[in-house]
Amino acid sequence: MSSTFSGDETAPFFGFLGATAALVFTCMGAAYGTAKSGVGVASMGVMRPELVMKSIVPVVMAGVLGIYGLIIAVIITTQINPKAKPYYLFDGYAHLSSGLSCGLAGLAAGMAIGIVGDAGVRANAQQPKLFVGMILILIFAEALALYGLIIGIILSSRAGQSRGN
Repeated sequence: MSSTFSGDETAPFFGFLGATAALVFTCMGAAYGTAKSGVGVASMGVMRPELVMKSIVPVVMAGVLGIYGLIIAVIITTQINPKAKPYYLFDGYAHLSSGLSCGLAGLAAGMAIGIVGDAGVRANAQQPKLFVGMILILIFAEALALYGLIIGIILSSRAGQSRGN
C-alpha cells in the first residue's frame, strides 16, 4: 500500500492539537466569564430589575471569546493537508503555539471578564456611576484575548515556511 503523504507523519497531530487548544481554552474562558457574570446579572435582577439589560454587557463580551478560538481553529485546520502540501514538524509546532497563544489568552480574558462582570454589575446596582469604569475594565480584559488572537494569526501564518516554501 503506497502513501502519498509528504512531510513528517506526526506533525499533523501537533497542528490539530493547536486547533483543539484554541477552541477548548477560549470556550472555557467564555463559559467561565458567562457563568460568573451571569450570577451578577441575576443578583442585579433582584436588586434593580430595570438595569438588567444594561448589565448583559459582560455576558456578551465573554461570549465573543469563543469566536476568537473558532477563528484560529478554522485557520489552522484549513492549512493542514499533508497530501496536497508537505507538512513538517515546524508547521505543527507553529500551529500548536498559535492555538495555545489564542486559547490561553482567551481563558485568562474570560476569567477576568467573569470576575469584573460579576462584581461590576453588583456595584452598578448600588452606584450607577461605576458603569463606565466597569466597561473600560471589561474592554481591557477583552483586549488580552484579542492580543492572543493576533499573535495566533501571526504564528499560524509562519507555518509552511520551514523548508523555504
